[in-house]
Amino acid sequence: MAGHSKFKNIQHRKGAQDAKRAKLFTKLTREILVAAKSGGGDPGFNPRLRTALAAARAANVPNHRIDTAIKKATSASESENFEEITYECYLPGGVALVVDTLTDNKNRTSSEIKSILNKHGGSLAASGAVLYLFERLGLIEFKDKNISPEKILEATIEVGGTDCESFSGEHQVTCDHDKLHEIQMSLTEKFGDPTSAKLIWKPKTTIAIDTQEKAEKILTALDVLEDSDDVQNIYGNYEISDKVIAKLNQPQ
Repeated sequence: MAGHSKFKNIQHRKGAQDAKRAKLFTKLTREILVAAKSGGGDPGFNPRLRTALAAARAANVPNHRIDTAIKKATSASESENFEEITYECYLPGGVALVVDTLTDNKNRTSSEIKSILNKHGGSLAASGAVLYLFERLGLIEFKDKNISPEKILEATIEVGGTDCESFSGEHQVTCDHDKLHEIQMSLTEKFGDPTSAKLIWKPKTTIAIDTQEKAEKILTALDVLEDSDDVQNIYGNYEISDKVIAKLNQPQ
């Protein structure tokens, strides 16, 4: 959607509303489990886990759920395995989506995503049919009004990042995908822990969504997709105009 940051156009996320709290906690603790299992349970030596813990604490995930996820991940007897799978999808109007998931049952997840897309006029795409429309980047986000935009931009360039965009106390650093953790650690030493650090799919070009009807159909489909516990992130090559956003935000 159009707004103060270009990255708001490529990633659709719901806030931590009370009704969605349980699902949000599930997604965050699942990320902790996968991060700890892949890189160890010590956040000092595992950037992905460190960021996952920061995100969970910011969302007020109970400490016992965080501790349980780490213990499960580092237990020799733990048999629960989550697989990271990316789905390429289409929505009406030529809108392309990249859906990142963490799942312990690939067949269940594939079936669920396919069913959601079908109900909203979309479809799963063949492997490679959508990804070429996007580029893989690292995105590191800081939310701290005390960080100077000039200083973090300078530091970003110094450590090999691509760019830094700042607005209203938020700072979004981009970098090559294979330098994410390296740059994350360098910036953490200077500015503290980021609020998030992850690989994203940025569209090379976007499709303009210029009517309220089209926007509502897209956002409804995205909401239903995000209701799935297995879906972690969704990226799309659409951009909703400011005029349509204003209409969507009008009181009903």
